[in-house]
Amino acid sequence: MLHFVMVMSILAGYATVVASLVYSAIALLRVALFRTKSPTSALFLPPITVLKPVCGLEPRLYENLRSFCAQDYPEFQILFGVRDCSDPAIPVIKRLIAEFPARGAALVIDPRVIGSNYKISNLANMIGRARHDILVIADADCKVGPRYLADVAAVFADPKVGAVTCLYRGAPLGKRLADRLGAMFINDWFVPSVLVALLSEPLEYCFGATMAVRRKALEAIGGIETLASYLADDHMLGRLVAGSGYRVALARHIVEVTISEPSLKSLFLHELRWARTMRAVRPKGYALSFVTDALPLSILVGIATGLHSSGLILIGLALLLRVLMHFAARATLGSEGFSWPWLVPLRDLLTFAIRAVSFVGRRVEWGQQKFSVQADGQLVINN
Repeated sequence: MLHFVMVMSILAGYATVVASLVYSAIALLRVALFRTKSPTSALFLPPITVLKPVCGLEPRLYENLRSFCAQDYPEFQILFGVRDCSDPAIPVIKRLIAEFPARGAALVIDPRVIGSNYKISNLANMIGRARHDILVIADADCKVGPRYLADVAAVFADPKVGAVTCLYRGAPLGKRLADRLGAMFINDWFVPSVLVALLSEPLEYCFGATMAVRRKALEAIGGIETLASYLADDHMLGRLVAGSGYRVALARHIVEVTISEPSLKSLFLHELRWARTMRAVRPKGYALSFVTDALPLSILVGIATGLHSSGLILIGLALLLRVLMHFAARATLGSEGFSWPWLVPLRDLLTFAIRAVSFVGRRVEWGQQKFSVQADGQLVINN
C-alpha cells in the first residue's frame, strides 16, 4: 500500500509539472504574439480628466507626472491631489502646473479621509473638480507615451465599454537586486498570467497603472467612495463596473512603472501584500496559480525522485521556457536594457516562497500601517 501511494504521488508530481510546462508554453506564445500597437481612432477624442493621486517624493516623480502632461491629445484636464499641505511632492507639481498652463492643471490639497484606502480618499477629494465625463486615474509611479490618452480614448468609442485599463512593465530604478527582481515579477510573471487568463475569461478588473472610467459607470457603482476601504481598488473598480452591465476593456498601451525597492525585505513585504490581496479577491484563481511555477515545481519533483534523468529533463525544459519568456517579455513590452536571465531561478524561487507564505495569515503592511485583508478584499486597520 505504501509503495502504491508513493508511486501515485510521483505520478501526480510529474503530471503537475507537465501541466505547468504546458502553461509556460502557452504563456510564452501569448506574450510573443501580443501586439502593443493598434490603430487609434482619430474620430473619437473626447475631453478627458486625468486624476493623479500623489503622496511623497517618489523616485522619478517629475518625469512620471510630466509624461501625463505632455500628451498628444486635443483637450484634457489634469488634477493632482495630495492629502498634506507639507507633502514634498508639492513643489514638483507646482513646477508642472507652471510648465503646462494650457492643460487646465490644478493641485487639490485635502486631508479628508473616507476609508482605510488613503489613495481613494485622495481621489474622492479631487473628483469634484473634474470637468469631463471620462476619468483617467493612474498611480504616481507611472510613465506613459505621448499617445497614451488617445489609445485609452479609442477604446471608449464603444458605448458598452465602461472602464479601460492597460498592461504595464516594470522599470527598475537602479541596479539593486530588489529593483531588478521586482521588475521581473511584473514583466515575466504578471503580464503573461493576465494574457493567459484572457483566453478563458472576460476582463473584469483594472490595474493601478490605468483605471479609466466613464462618469456614468462610476456613478452606477455608487461613486469612487465605494472603493474607500478596499486594498485592491483597481481590481474592485473593474469588478463593480462589469457587474453594472458595462464592459471592461484593455487599451493597447504599455505603461511603465518605476520599481524602487530599498531591500529584499521591502520587496518581499510588497509582493506578499499583493499576493494576499489576490488570494482574497480571486480565491479560486489564486489557489490554482501554482501551475505558473514550472521551475520550482520541477526542481521539487526532481529532488523528490532522486534527480533521475527524467527529472533533470523537466528542470531543463522549465528553465528553458522561463528564460525564453524573460526575453519574449523584454521584446514585447519594450524593456530595452532590462535583461537579467541569470536571475530567473532566484526570481521564481522567491515567487514560489511568497505564494506559500501568502496562504498563512491575512496581515499586510502598506504605507507604514498594518492591516488585515478581509475575505472580500476590504482593509481593516490592526491596532
